[in-house]
Amino acid sequence: MKADFSTSITTPAQLGYYFPAEFEKHSATWLSWPHKEASWPGKINTIYPIYCQFIKLVSEGELVNINVNNEAMKQHAIQCLQAVGADFKNINFFFHPTNDAWCRDHGPAFLIHPNADTKKVIVDWGYNAWGGKYPPFDLDDVVPTLIGKHYDIPVFHPGIVMEGGSVEFNGKGTLLTTTACLLNPNRNPHLTQAQIEKYLCDYYGVHHILWLGDGIIGDDTDGHIDDITRFVNSDTVVTVVEENKSDENYHLLQENLKLLQTMRLENGKQLNVIELPMPSPVIFDGQPLPASYANFYISNDYVIVPTYRDANDEKALGILESCFPNRKVVGLDSTDIIWGLGSFHCLSQQEPAV
Repeated sequence: MKADFSTSITTPAQLGYYFPAEFEKHSATWLSWPHKEASWPGKINTIYPIYCQFIKLVSEGELVNINVNNEAMKQHAIQCLQAVGADFKNINFFFHPTNDAWCRDHGPAFLIHPNADTKKVIVDWGYNAWGGKYPPFDLDDVVPTLIGKHYDIPVFHPGIVMEGGSVEFNGKGTLLTTTACLLNPNRNPHLTQAQIEKYLCDYYGVHHILWLGDGIIGDDTDGHIDDITRFVNSDTVVTVVEENKSDENYHLLQENLKLLQTMRLENGKQLNVIELPMPSPVIFDGQPLPASYANFYISNDYVIVPTYRDANDEKALGILESCFPNRKVVGLDSTDIIWGLGSFHCLSQQEPAV
């Protein structure tokens, strides 16, 4: 089957492409090497050992493709990876300059069509560093197109702002997101909710949108879904809840839990909802950080979960082990990484196998 890319108004959905679930098989994981000290003020050197442990684990079961700015950054990355004993046979470097490390949000959205001649395409959404909060972001904004050129595959440009951490997929046509982020006036103020839904359907190949409300306290993305609720299979989510009623997160997470319990999937089936605890508040220099066990990354072999030296670490890992019987669930200490206001899922973007 030959897809027709000849007209600029054709969308990926019209051509039969869709965004697979993260728990489906990957050919690679894309990362952008952390180098912006302002994202980890005074602490950036502390994150490399754990970041490289993450790369080491992911690379056991798939390629890891790392965007670097130049040869010096590549050599620094190699030294850090050697220090943790990483195997370089599955690790590749690409000279794609970036402003920051959050590849979930500025990286490529890969869509697939297994029966087409061109089985994989990229969507390059607009990127404005979460509503213009952290300029400059011009280098990050073009990363997906650079990767499309490397692969020589079509790249679609919807022309609106969208971040990978703001959307979650079950791979069967359902997309989960939040009103706090996607309807924020600092993203696409000219669009209504219905218009945003049409973009989601046209450029992610979904047909069923579910909306939650607010994200967790300390989340500078205005409420990304990947800190609160994640699909673990096509009809089941885990969602974080706060047990302490005096905690600022308690009521907003209860509200999201109630919404989830009423939701139906694309096939009309009720959504299965599994509760995941929150860690105790993680605060640095008086600032509450968006520490959440929901920011795990699903690689081919592992589910890599951020931990916080907290009593709930083991409880969260046990719940996720029951959700992923065919993968090993591993906790990695994210106490320093979360100072950058994101963790393993925020740092990574999967490339599906097809």
